[in-house]
Amino acid sequence: MAKNQHVVPHNGNWAVRGEGNSRVTVITSTQSEAINIAREISRNQQSELFIHRPNGQIRDRDSYGNDPHPPKG
Repeated sequence: MAKNQHVVPHNGNWAVRGEGNSRVTVITSTQSEAINIAREISRNQQSELFIHRPNGQIRDRDSYGNDPHPPKG
């Protein structure tokens, strides 16, 4: 099963962390750079992307997985 990806603050930088992992996947100096990396991972794994604020709260999320309720049409 694909792991959801989280963009989180990390010691003054930003990191991408797979859900449930204790170690980060990558550390970047900007949130934007971390988001781009996490978005690519999420697309490849068809998982969710969670973007956190500096205080740790989730500010945004994107879904790259299969939609269990696709639009009818």
